[in-house]
Amino acid sequence: MGVTETMTCPVQKFLTHNKVEASAPCRIDSGGTWDIRALALPLQQIGPISLNVAINLRTTVALSPYQDGKVSISSEGFTRDEAFLIDNLPFNSPFGPFFGAISWFGFHGLKIRITSQSPVRSALGGSSTALVALVKALSILSHRLGGRLMQARDILHLAYHLEDAMAGGYCGMQDHAAAVYGGVNQWNWYYGDPKAPFKRTRLLDRKGQQEFSRRLLVAYSGKQHVSSHINRKWIKDFLSGHTRKEWIKVNEVVQCLAQSIKARDWGRTVSLLREEMALRREFTPESLIPITDKLVAQAEAEACGARFAGAGKGGTMWAFGELEAIERLKQKWESTLLPMKGARILDCAVDPQGVN
Repeated sequence: MGVTETMTCPVQKFLTHNKVEASAPCRIDSGGTWDIRALALPLQQIGPISLNVAINLRTTVALSPYQDGKVSISSEGFTRDEAFLIDNLPFNSPFGPFFGAISWFGFHGLKIRITSQSPVRSALGGSSTALVALVKALSILSHRLGGRLMQARDILHLAYHLEDAMAGGYCGMQDHAAAVYGGVNQWNWYYGDPKAPFKRTRLLDRKGQQEFSRRLLVAYSGKQHVSSHINRKWIKDFLSGHTRKEWIKVNEVVQCLAQSIKARDWGRTVSLLREEMALRREFTPESLIPITDKLVAQAEAEACGARFAGAGKGGTMWAFGELEAIERLKQKWESTLLPMKGARILDCAVDPQGVN
C-alpha cells in the first residue's frame, strides 16, 4: 500500500463547499539570532533573549479543492505553482516546510494559496509567518473533519520544528512565536528544558502598543534578502568563539531594551536601540548595505534609533523615536527611498492579534 492509502485523507469534497483560511502577522525584532539553538543552548545561564513586535502586515493562507491525491501550493513572489502527488511531496523545494506540514496532517486534494501584505523576502519573518498560518488553517480543517483543534503552543511547536528540520538546524523560533501570539513580547529561550523551551513576557498592553506604534517607522529598502546564508556565518563565528563576547553584549543590551519598553521609557528605548545597532556595525557589518546604512545614519541624525529587521543585508528597516523626531525622519526616508525600485514606507502598527 502507498502513503495515500494508509495515512491520508481526501478533502476536496469538503473544501468545495467550505471556506478555510487563516492569517498571521509579520514582525520586526531586536536580539534576533539568539533564538537559534546553537547560540541559546550552551549559554542558557545568561538568559538568551529576543524581542519582537508583531506588525499588522498579515499573511493569509487559503485552502481550496484540488485534484484527488495531489497537493498544490502557490504564493505571491514565486514564479510558479508547485503541485505533486501526496506520495511524492518534495521537502527540499522552496515550499518544503509547507509540504511537510501538509504531510504531517495527511491531507490531499487541496490547493494552498499564500498572499501577504508585506514585501517578499523583506526580512519580516514572512516564510515562518506563512507556515504558522498554514498550520492554523490545516488545524481548522482537521477540527471541522472531527479532529482536535491545535492550541497556540502546539502550532508554534510544529511550525518551528518543521522549518528548523528542513533548514538543517539554522532556524530560530522567534518569527513563528510573533506570528502565533502577536503583540510586543520578550522571549527567553530555554531549549534545554523539554517542557518549557521558551518564556514569553508581554511587554505592552493595548494602550502601550498604541503609544509604541505612534513612535514607530518601518520601511522596505527595495532589496530582497535571504537570511540563511547570513545566519550560517554568524553561527559559525559564534561557535568558534570569534564573536561570542559581542553576542553576549548584545544580549545584555536587549535585556535592557525590553525593560525600557515595558516601562514605556521611550527615550531610553531609543538610546538602547542605537547601542545595539552600534554593536552590530562592529561584528556583523554584512547586515547593512549602502541604502540601509544611510537610513540608520538619517535616523540617528534625527535623534531616533534604527535597526534592520531579521538578519538584514537589505530587507526592512525600522526606526523608533519621539513623535516629532519620527515625523521628520519619515520625510527623510521617503525622499531617500523614492528612487529605489520597490522601496517604500510600510504603513503598519503593532498587531495585538496572533494567528487566527
